[in-house]
Amino acid sequence: MSKRKKLYKKKGNIIKDLTRKILQLLNQFPNKSFNYKQISSKLAITDANGRNQIIKKLESLKLEEKIEEVTRGKFKIIPLSKYYIGTLDVISNGNAYFICDELDHDIYIPSRNLNHALDNDIVKIYLYNRKKNSREEGDVVEIIKRSKTTFVGVLQMNKNFGFVIPDDKKMYTDIFISKGKFKKANDGDKVLVKMTDWPENSKNPFGEVIDVLGKPGDHHTEIHSILLDYGLPYKFPSKVEEVAKKIPTKITDDEIKNRRDLRDTTTFTIDPKDAKDFDDALSFKPLENGNYEIGIHIADVSHYVQEKSVLDEEAYNRATSVYLVDRVVPMLPEVLSNGVCSLRPNEEKLTFSAIFEINEKAHVVKQWFGRTITYSDKRFSYEEAQEIIETKAQTISSNNSLTGKEYTVDLKIVSAIVKLDELAKKLRKRRLQQGAITFDRVEVKFNLDKNYEPVGVYFKESKDANKLIEEFMLLANRRVAEFVGSNKGVPTNKTFIYRVHDEPDIEKIAALQTIVSKFGYKNKIDTKNKKTTASSLNKLLQDVHGKGEANLIETLAVRTMSKAVYTTKNIGHYGLAFDYYSHFTSPIRRYPDVMTHRLLQHYLDGGKSVNATVYEEKCKHASEMEQLATKAERDSIKYMQVKYMQKHQDEEFKGVISGVTEWGIYVEIIENKCEGMVRIREIRDDYYIFDEKQYALVGQATKNIYQLGDYVLIKVKNTDLERKHLDFTLIKKISK
Repeated sequence: MSKRKKLYKKKGNIIKDLTRKILQLLNQFPNKSFNYKQISSKLAITDANGRNQIIKKLESLKLEEKIEEVTRGKFKIIPLSKYYIGTLDVISNGNAYFICDELDHDIYIPSRNLNHALDNDIVKIYLYNRKKNSREEGDVVEIIKRSKTTFVGVLQMNKNFGFVIPDDKKMYTDIFISKGKFKKANDGDKVLVKMTDWPENSKNPFGEVIDVLGKPGDHHTEIHSILLDYGLPYKFPSKVEEVAKKIPTKITDDEIKNRRDLRDTTTFTIDPKDAKDFDDALSFKPLENGNYEIGIHIADVSHYVQEKSVLDEEAYNRATSVYLVDRVVPMLPEVLSNGVCSLRPNEEKLTFSAIFEINEKAHVVKQWFGRTITYSDKRFSYEEAQEIIETKAQTISSNNSLTGKEYTVDLKIVSAIVKLDELAKKLRKRRLQQGAITFDRVEVKFNLDKNYEPVGVYFKESKDANKLIEEFMLLANRRVAEFVGSNKGVPTNKTFIYRVHDEPDIEKIAALQTIVSKFGYKNKIDTKNKKTTASSLNKLLQDVHGKGEANLIETLAVRTMSKAVYTTKNIGHYGLAFDYYSHFTSPIRRYPDVMTHRLLQHYLDGGKSVNATVYEEKCKHASEMEQLATKAERDSIKYMQVKYMQKHQDEEFKGVISGVTEWGIYVEIIENKCEGMVRIREIRDDYYIFDEKQYALVGQATKNIYQLGDYVLIKVKNTDLERKHLDFTLIKKISK
């Protein structure tokens, strides 16, 4: 290209979007006025043609009443109530949407208006006036808070500089790394990079490598990458580990005197077979009046983790344990989570308990909350407890036994589990009658070899043993929240940690009905009756259970729901149909439960209500960390699915269309729940257009339709482990 053409092209780029650039400049300095020369200088426009265009634009904007001429030739922005602060949601094509509570809809932000703002940043925007029937657009005028400044990606090196190509699909630009900022990383390494600067005139942010993770595709490199991409730690600082090791583990006589002694009461745990930390135990004692004393005993983490200690700060920062496909990243160091706090069998443990007297109808007659000392007589896996429930026998078969050998269970414990199962079923039935919604979703699990290679896929389903534990944990959580939050039906207004779940969006429920009707299902909506809507959702979930389209419909149903969060402002829990609900039962892996224990003890001791603002901020942090952990968990599953499918390239599978977009269709393989994409350009029998109303791709000549829920035959075309992405080739549409 000639120098003249290059210069022309450069000028063209500079004067492009001149209106936006002038408004953006004036928005940044709302109290200052500028003449055309100052604006030209700020925008780096030096030629006469460009300056003339600025003069014309200023006059045009003055007539449109977007700017005012404060003195002859000097202009400033007209302040309007068009500024909003909110969060950015960047989509994969580099454009974004602005989300703000003050607005009743999201605002489109084209990539040219992002002004270096990134996904999830808190920003201030200016909202433009638009003509009728035109989409509103915003312009980012200030980045108030960055969501993140570190990114995981692959380093591509040149002689004196390099670029990190981020793994994050929402990070729309590569990060420039200058010479001397590589930290011993080599070309092609996966690294953690910190964004240090983003000059106004630069397309790319500048950064420096702060950690070298390894080679892309290596198992541990990829798992650590997932954690770091969400800002989640994968190891404890040495200081925290040292403090944890020095914690006194001996239970003193003085401590026992201050607690209710339940060491002689029949107590046991039921957990996943691969569990290493045991948060909760159940105790069972028949009473002379025909009722039952049932204890829900929870690890007394708050006894060992004191407020404002090094351990407490680390636990608060983490806020939750993270459950990845091949490991657990704990909230507490292992010496606590798997040792001193864990309710291991045949060991005395300090616990915080909710103890209920319950009658045959599963109604609570009396309740007690407080600190206890317990002794677990036996540890069961869910499979072992399930066998007891199904057979009512004392013998555990070798197939279900944790040891792989057949053994006999004490008759007292067998009787306890059988009776607890009966009571749990009554509690569950009553909960569903009151409007609770049950998402008994099948979990995808992988059998891994010693090198973390997936050698098989299996599905984990919730059975009676799981539901037994669930019901009694729900009972404890609900009753603790009611105890603090309500006095004879009247709110106490005491500051407490609630787990709340808002009502679903009726429009989303209606959209779900449109989709499920394509499968022949119905979902009755009654805006005035929660129970009817909940009952209809439960019927839908029951009808699809075990069907090929089950995962799709269950996923869509979950998306109609609001997100459950932690807060001091109680609004109840819609999904569980509880007016009061807290998290009390898992302090080893959830920081809100630790706060709940502390506050409960404070009120048991007669303390007054505490400052809600402090706890609300902690709740917000815990909710945010929980969401990050959930995303990391999903990414790890997606990573393992792609890894598993690498061994099945060019094989054919039956699948269901789980998503339809303008760029293609997503297909979920029925036999293993792995999801991949068929790109629209690769469906070659016609020219297809996306029909948003039908959730379908429609062929323009043949009128063939590929829509959400259709069954198709696909072939695995490509597996991309770094991007955690599967590409499929569409073979044909098939019947169920």
